[in-house]
Amino acid sequence: MDLNLSGKRALVTGSTLGIGRAIAEALLAEGASVTINGRDPGRVDQAVADMAAGGDVSGCAADLSTADGAAKLNDFVRRQGPVDILVNNAGTFTVKEFFDIEDDDWQAMFDLNVMSGVRLSRALMPDMLARGWGRIIFIGSDQSSKPNPSMSHYAMTKTALVSIARSLAELTRDSGVTVNTVQVAPTWTDGVDAFMHQMAEIEGTTPEEMSKAYFAEGEGRTSLLQRWAEPAEIANVVAFLCSPRAAAINGSAPRADGGMVRALF
Repeated sequence: MDLNLSGKRALVTGSTLGIGRAIAEALLAEGASVTINGRDPGRVDQAVADMAAGGDVSGCAADLSTADGAAKLNDFVRRQGPVDILVNNAGTFTVKEFFDIEDDDWQAMFDLNVMSGVRLSRALMPDMLARGWGRIIFIGSDQSSKPNPSMSHYAMTKTALVSIARSLAELTRDSGVTVNTVQVAPTWTDGVDAFMHQMAEIEGTTPEEMSKAYFAEGEGRTSLLQRWAEPAEIANVVAFLCSPRAAAINGSAPRADGGMVRALF
């Protein structure tokens, strides 16, 4: 299906690896010009080089957990032209029991996972409204609807994104701009891979055995997919929501969660 994204300009945050990179690649394949972002300049440069054959891609290294970093990225993309699509994907996770989560942990998680999207949406959405077309996507999680007490600070941020997106959607009436959140499944990314290897070493087992246990008896037992999602599977959903073909979807939080959340709505 042609998503009619040729000529659109997209910014995907946190996009040198994992879900963000897969989204950037999907949008690029659909003909959009894409700006990628990450904290590490070397990774940004490498990702741009890797994707250059696929279309018009640029990159900007910026730490989006800070206001200065968001301003740097905003300045970079504005010099290139109007942004039609903003995918707020930048974020991180840690696994920590509630009583061990310090104040600084809560603040750091909020600063990156929530404020990065708030700052960029605040900067770029007014122009979308003025032009009469735009797409803003926040990358949520199954944790947005089903918080894990061992990741309560992370789940808090992912639930906040759903509320923020809905609030912004209320500003888009009759404008051609849409704002949505995608609640994604547990996805095998570089971060998950590193975490599983770290935990496997601590537990004296293997990442493969830990994955089996996660879906057999852990939190993943509610998954209907019964496996980790691939980043490209999430990216396909996001690319559709970014397209003109998804014009009727606004202010919603569709699940691409593999059936993790046992709920009708």
